[in-house]
Amino acid sequence: MAEPKLKPIALASLRRLPAYHHFLKNLQAKGTPFVSSILIGRELRLDPTQVRKDLEITEITGRPKVGYPVAGLIRAIEEFLGWNNSHDAFLAGAGSLGRALLGYEKFRQCGLNIMAAFDTDPAKIGTEVAGRHVLPLEMLPGLARRMNIHIGIVTVPAAAAQDVAGLMVDGGILAIWNFAPVSLSLPERIIVQNEDLYRSLAGLSFRLAQRLLEHPVEPPPLPLPPDSFLGAEI
Repeated sequence: MAEPKLKPIALASLRRLPAYHHFLKNLQAKGTPFVSSILIGRELRLDPTQVRKDLEITEITGRPKVGYPVAGLIRAIEEFLGWNNSHDAFLAGAGSLGRALLGYEKFRQCGLNIMAAFDTDPAKIGTEVAGRHVLPLEMLPGLARRMNIHIGIVTVPAAAAQDVAGLMVDGGILAIWNFAPVSLSLPERIIVQNEDLYRSLAGLSFRLAQRLLEHPVEPPPLPLPPDSFLGAEI
């Protein structure tokens, strides 16, 4: 029997679903029972037709002149994205970025549970970050296999990222969230999501430069010396 083929989903649509979810959670907190694609589009600055197409992939349908049930739409998005199922993960690299991710509690709302962090720095090993133990990196593959961990998060420097990803694959990890500014060479079966902060910053800087060329901004006046604030009324 042939295996069922999954319907292809546009990446742009997938990336918009979390924005819809965040907006809907705010509506739910206000006690709003229904919402239309027109309202969602207006608030998120999107074409309502695009909103409807995006929401169709969750297989929820709205009611004419009423819209979508807010609670039902939230549930449909969470089920589609797998947020209603908890996925345990390991994080490699307990530096500044890794520690920030470990402390981000909203990951749990999206079904991501970072169980532990790993590092090679003796000063970090044995410490705790946001309630998670920092363990020696060499322990990662064995623990990943024993605990059936499927997600790995890479927050190490670029020079170490390939070796770290290899350890994750050796441990049976199937999906890697890569924050290192380097392209990983991994087996095709491994799912890789790259988050290139340098590329994002380059895009932001370029767009800002273009905007300033088109609409120059007058520089602010020179700041007053600190002594000038003494005795001033507040």
